[in-house]
Parts: sequence; structure tokens; C-alpha cells
Amino acid sequence: MASGSVARRAVPWLVAVALASGSAAGYVAWQRKKSAAQPAYRTVKPTRGDVAAKVTATGTLSARVTVQVGSQVSGRVQELFADFNSQVKKGQVIAKLDPRLLQAALGRARAASSQARGQLAKARANLAQAERTLARAKLLQEQGLAGTAEVETAATAVETARADVAVSKGSVEQAQASLAEAQVNIELTTIVSPIDGIVLSRAVDVGQTVAASLQAPVLFTIAQDLQEIQVDTYVSEADVGKLRPGMEATFGVDAHAGRTFKGTIRDIRNASQTVQNVVTYDAVLDVKNDALLLKPGMTANVTFVVAEAKAALIVPNAALRFRPPNAPVPSGSRSARARPGSPPGGGAARAHEPSTRKTVWVLRGGAATPVRVQTGVTDGSSTEIVSGLTDGDEVIVEALGDGGAVAGRPSGGLPGMTPSHGGPRGRGF
Repeated sequence: MASGSVARRAVPWLVAVALASGSAAGYVAWQRKKSAAQPAYRTVKPTRGDVAAKVTATGTLSARVTVQVGSQVSGRVQELFADFNSQVKKGQVIAKLDPRLLQAALGRARAASSQARGQLAKARANLAQAERTLARAKLLQEQGLAGTAEVETAATAVETARADVAVSKGSVEQAQASLAEAQVNIELTTIVSPIDGIVLSRAVDVGQTVAASLQAPVLFTIAQDLQEIQVDTYVSEADVGKLRPGMEATFGVDAHAGRTFKGTIRDIRNASQTVQNVVTYDAVLDVKNDALLLKPGMTANVTFVVAEAKAALIVPNAALRFRPPNAPVPSGSRSARARPGSPPGGGAARAHEPSTRKTVWVLRGGAATPVRVQTGVTDGSSTEIVSGLTDGDEVIVEALGDGGAVAGRPSGGLPGMTPSHGGPRGRGF
């Protein structure tokens, strides 16, 4: 009886223990299910800093004015008075050609001119004689000693003599023109600099013969002033609309690594060029080169700052692309309906949004909350937030999988980003 009584008293305790154990197991299972149902995110807080939108391009340095000095006459180079890097002045003699053949041509032209003047004098004498003969014929006709035929013959002789005088005058003018041409050719054997500048290249040596037939052979290339040079920058058609004359730019050259030079856009030329199947336009920069560190022909890596924001509230662009995997797609988005399987953060969910109005997701109260923001300047990796966020907001940049690992990426994440969980703060991963 005693043992039976003890057994009956132990039954309620056993039932209570069983119920407590079942409740504890259920609670643990519920917590695990709740934890598994709530996703984990990686967040970053907005920071204050400078952000600038830039356009980059390559270009070539050249002198603002470059002149190719050639020869208009053929001949052998007799003397050279300038070499590479020589400083020259306008009108300075820089080369001479052998003038002997042209001097002989000048002598022939002078002889022809003298002969033409002699022929003119002879024609004028014949005209005077013909006029006197006509006058005598008319006088004899009045006296009845000469007939009409004699007078007409004399008049014809006068007209012929006058025509000969006109022809001789033309011959004299032609001979004088040939003489002037020969004199000019003699002068052209002396090559002078047309501008003040520096000799970039010399293409001939003493004793070399230059032949000026269809085009003038180039003897020297002279740059006007290397203290003021230009950069011809090849800007793609996608970026040229962002540039304006007067906009400042910076660039570097391989010859002076780590040094930055400045320039100003003088002109954006309308003529297009195709470089590696890309349509480009020439944005010409004016550059001061007082130290003469920059040389024509150097390649410049140019950066144009088209927009800039100082001490702005900025977030990484990953925050603007992020969208929770199970977030509803806004209705009315044609691209969203056409691409229901778009990856998180894709353009489908925001195809209808203006370019400066975006949606970011912020972790508030342990849950991902969409927030509409207005964006400003972007440099391709970070974007200015004009309104919609504060410095203390935790902006979601990506979702984490089981164990804290990002799908397809290591769990290390990006610098400056901290993992957060959708449940109570402080839970481990």
C-alpha cells in the first residue's frame, strides 16, 4: 500500500517534468525556425566626405603653333644655320641652297628682257617710218601725183607697224615677268624662319639635294612657343556632352610620374575621330609649360571633374543596387514584369524611378525598411545622398546566407561593412 501511494504521488511530478521538457524543446525549435526565417544583412553607415564625378581620356601634347618650313625651289643644300632644339627668330636665315643654276636662269631672263626691249624699239621705228610714208602718199595724192592704191598701201603699213609695236610691248612684259621670277627664285634659295620658336626637327643635311616638284620638301619643323602648349584629348561620344569650354582638367604624363599638371578646355571640336572603333571628339586643352617639362608628342592621361560635392553624406553604390531577395517588385514597372528573375538590386525594381530618386534599404528595428532618397554626385563607387538618410542609419548593402557567408562571395565582405541580423542584435554567425 505504501509503494502504491508513493507511485500515485509521483505521477503528477512526472507529468509536469514532461510538459516542461516539451515546452522547452518547442521554444528552442520555434527560436531556431524564427532565426532561420529572418535573413542576415551586411550594413554600412553613411560617411561624410568629398565625391566627384569624373571623365577620363587620353590625349597627345603638341605645340599650339607648329610650322613645317620647306623649299619652293630645287637645289643642293649649301649651308645650315639651325639644328635640333635651336631657338630661332622670325626672318632668321636657317639654311641656304646652291644658287648657281638659278643664277644662270636669271642671266637668261635678263638677256630675254633686253632682246624684247630691242624688238620693241625696232617696232616703234618701223611704225614711225610707216607713218611718214603715209603722210607723203597723202601729199602726192593731193597734188595728183599718187593714186588711191598707194595711199591705202601706206595706211595698211602703218596699222601693221602699230600691231608689231603692241606685240613687242607684250614680249617686253613677259620677259620682265620671267626676270622677276628668276630673281625671286634666287631669293628663295635663302631659307628663313617664318616665326619665333624652337626647331623640333631637321630633315636635311649639307650636300643633300632637295627637289621641289609637286610639293615643297620639308626642311625643318618649328614650334612657336613651348611655354604654352596644348593637349588634344580624345573624349568618347558618351562623355563629350558633359564637357564645356573653360572647364578645368588635370593630367599626368609617364615622363613625370606622380606629378599632376593642369589645363583648361579651349575648344571642343565638332569633327569626330574613330579610335579603336570608338567615336571620339577632340577636346583641346591650353596648358602652361613655363618649366618646359612637357614636350610635344607625350601621351597625357586626362581627368575632367564634371561635378563635385564637398563634405557630402555618401554611401557605396552597392546600397543603391541592393534589394532584399523576397522584396515585392513595384507594380507598373514594365521591365520588372519582363524580368521577374532579376538579381537583387537590379534595375528592374527601379526602372520607373527618376535618375536622382532611388530606394535604399535601411535596417530599422531589426527589419529591412525601404527608404526613398535623393542622390547627387557619384564617382562610380560612392554616391552623394542629398536627402532621405542621416549619419546614423545602417544602410544594407548585401544579404548574407547561412553561416554569415554571402552567396558566391567570401564572408569577409567589404571594408568598413559590419554584419547585422534581422533578429535581436548581438546574435552570432
